[in-house]
Amino acid sequence: MTEVDLPLWAEALVSALVLLGAAIALLGSFGLLRLKTFFERIHVPAIIATLGCWCITLGTVLFFSLQKNELAVFPLLITFFIAITVPIATIFLVRAALFRARQMGKDVPPSVSQPVRPGSRDF
Repeated sequence: MTEVDLPLWAEALVSALVLLGAAIALLGSFGLLRLKTFFERIHVPAIIATLGCWCITLGTVLFFSLQKNELAVFPLLITFFIAITVPIATIFLVRAALFRARQMGKDVPPSVSQPVRPGSRDF
């Protein structure tokens, strides 16, 4: 396969997508610095990793698809695995932090895994 030079519109679109993804990641890092508690900070990396990753992936798919004159799907695999692992890792981190906060006696929501007795007022 021969590589093809990209037209100016494609270079501009690829650049815009990659820069947008990088800017979103930068804004997310500022959010991590500004937010105070772990439970506030946990949302930023999950959202930023997903949104920033999709912007960069779309730019990568467009670049390699136009350069090779065929659909490039390998960047989509990377994004697919990130889209699966980031929420799962976030859930485990939050569950561990809630467990630790409960053990320390902090004011956090009650555990949903413990059944509520009929007649109790713990809702």
